[in-house]
Amino acid sequence: MVNREKIEQAVRLLLEGIGEDVCREGLRQTPERIARMYEELFGGLDETPRTYLEKTFPACGSQMVVEKDISFYSVCEHHLMPFYGKAHVAYLPQGKVVGLSKLARTVEVFARRPQIQEQLTAQIADALMEHLLASGVMVMLEAEHLCMTMRGVKKPGSKTVTTAVRGAFATDDRLQRQFFSMVK
Repeated sequence: MVNREKIEQAVRLLLEGIGEDVCREGLRQTPERIARMYEELFGGLDETPRTYLEKTFPACGSQMVVEKDISFYSVCEHHLMPFYGKAHVAYLPQGKVVGLSKLARTVEVFARRPQIQEQLTAQIADALMEHLLASGVMVMLEAEHLCMTMRGVKKPGSKTVTTAVRGAFATDDRLQRQFFSMVK
């Protein structure tokens, strides 16, 4: 649960720390705006993927289901700077499927937490395996990290790609190749 009052205090201290006047017109409401923004950005801390993945529908077969190009925005826990990109998610159902929007909502639950991309990728895969009882899951995230593009090494446009494979995807190269051909 986000504590707006603490965030507002912290923002005031931060602004003072960089030499700003927290009373000047342009900054007076900034602590409140930042607190509201953080409540939105970190809303995933109060959510569970179960909420979205518990409602399933019967389905014949076990063909791969792929949802690709799911936009996501997250915040790097090391620098508290955004990283953003696309998630590609696949699973092999075992007699039941979930609504397609629920895959995007699962990505969103984990993305809206202070996070590292490697962990985000694994959390999505693990949640799908656990809640869908799928025979396999594969997740790939492609993201640009502002901590790398606007500070430090300053390499705009560079992308970090992470994957997580579970179940049948971990043992069947053919499934992995099929996934990669579908998301490219």
